[in-house]
Amino acid sequence: MGTGALEEDPRSLRLRAFYGLPVPEPQRQELGPFIASCASRAPGFRWTPAENLHLTIRFIGSVERSVVEAVADALADRPPAAFDLQLGGIGTFGRGPAARVVWLGLQSGADAAAAVAARVEEECLRAGLIGEDRPFRAHLTLARARARYGSSLPDLPALPKLRPWWAEELILYASRLTRSGAIYEVVRSLLLT
Repeated sequence: MGTGALEEDPRSLRLRAFYGLPVPEPQRQELGPFIASCASRAPGFRWTPAENLHLTIRFIGSVERSVVEAVADALADRPPAAFDLQLGGIGTFGRGPAARVVWLGLQSGADAAAAVAARVEEECLRAGLIGEDRPFRAHLTLARARARYGSSLPDLPALPKLRPWWAEELILYASRLTRSGAIYEVVRSLLLT
């Protein structure tokens, strides 16, 4: 402890893992003040710190590290294509007026992100992982409701104009849940071609 690194369970070397596309520093800096303003207007939600922003490509969950490393090896041998990506408007997941998740969609790059997700899913299935039961929908999670069944979302400030970027990196992350939020560690970085 104390090093800041995520510790693995020495009995099984399991990780809580997912694959994602990182948000570059300039875009995180643009989103930081927006998220802070949203958090002050909507305290019924846990807002994602700017340093944790990413687009989840495939959540895996608790799994043996060797399994996700094998998936990463296969992706490195035959990498998905890099692409232009630009974040778009705000949306929510939930039922009726109760929002459970607040997210940003993609203004451009949604089809290419879906192709990356399909490639990752292919390798996850090949590695013996259970397939995703929901269709992939490219989005960046901004916040989750504190209440289990969601919360009413007040009017949010205007989204800043976010610059597009060249998505050329796929990250295998490990995630540790804490009382103050999730802590992410880069396990492996894969270049998209």
